[in-house]
Amino acid sequence: MTAQFSGEFRAGDRVQITGPKGRLNSITLEPGGVFHTHRGFIDHDALIGLPDGSVVENSVGVEHLALRPLLTDFVMAMPRGAAIIYPKDAAQILAQADVFPGATVVEAGVGSGALSLWLLRALGPTGRLSSFERREEFATIARENVAGFTGSDPANWSITVGDLTDALPEIHEDHTVDRVILDMLAPWECIEAVAAALKPGGVVLCYVATVTQLSRVTETIRSTGLFTNPDPSETMVRTWHVEGLSVRPDHRMIGHTGFLVTARRLAPGSVLPELKRRASKSDFSDDDLEAWTPGALGERGISPKSLRKRVRQASASGAAGRLRAAAVSDADTAPDADVAAAAGEAAGSASGDHLD
Repeated sequence: MTAQFSGEFRAGDRVQITGPKGRLNSITLEPGGVFHTHRGFIDHDALIGLPDGSVVENSVGVEHLALRPLLTDFVMAMPRGAAIIYPKDAAQILAQADVFPGATVVEAGVGSGALSLWLLRALGPTGRLSSFERREEFATIARENVAGFTGSDPANWSITVGDLTDALPEIHEDHTVDRVILDMLAPWECIEAVAAALKPGGVVLCYVATVTQLSRVTETIRSTGLFTNPDPSETMVRTWHVEGLSVRPDHRMIGHTGFLVTARRLAPGSVLPELKRRASKSDFSDDDLEAWTPGALGERGISPKSLRKRVRQASASGAAGRLRAAAVSDADTAPDADVAAAAGEAAGSASGDHLD
């Protein structure tokens, strides 16, 4: 049973409350529950049964907007073990990798599950997503975040804990994968395994943060002779202020978050025509290559204490999502109030519910 994304609010639903100053909070509706603000409160019962997009007054007459959170809202607020791929990049990944319903897609690493959610939505029930993650804690956070949003553990999604290079051949036979998306510190280490798994014409997409990583993975893909010429890009989003005749760019924008590099698998035995302009071996030295190593690039870690907290938050969110789905499937056999109360208790233990 999947989560409901439209219609009237039900007990157990996650609802995003927006105050008069634009402050966002996410709550899980339960009969008899109360949402408190610094100025008044809102009874959950006043929201249950209302259509999505309703405006309600709190106890002192302050109006609040109630909406179901979009996937964008959810991924920006969910518990994180690793940094997430932002929605602007996720949208470009779906487009540039040409992810389609029914495709077989490999993702590594899974991080906190943000990209997994976008991929699962694009693949639909007929597609298959195989995610690979080196750290068990990150895999747990991703799994629970997906359940927290969808209300289930998707049957067409698997997470393998381990190194992609070793695990990929055990799960997917050669030339059976449509798309591969690499979000890791050193994606160039996996290019040969990716080339073996991809179908002819399949797409590999690498998401990297720095120009040194961009250069290294681009040259590695090109040097294999197994792909088309890599196509690197980045996406920046600039919002605008529009009020009457006051029309100008906002003072802040979502600038650089990462680079995307895409290439397509050539048919076995095919040789790509050489470009007229191409880097030669003299363009970079061994010292340059050393600067591209994972150790030199550095990796910002997360403390074990903080990681344990994120796992607890994600687990609570996942439990609440599964209970919300159970409230729908068991509606004829169990009182909504009991199931919704359990979902609210599980969600309330996760401090990641607040969308600040």
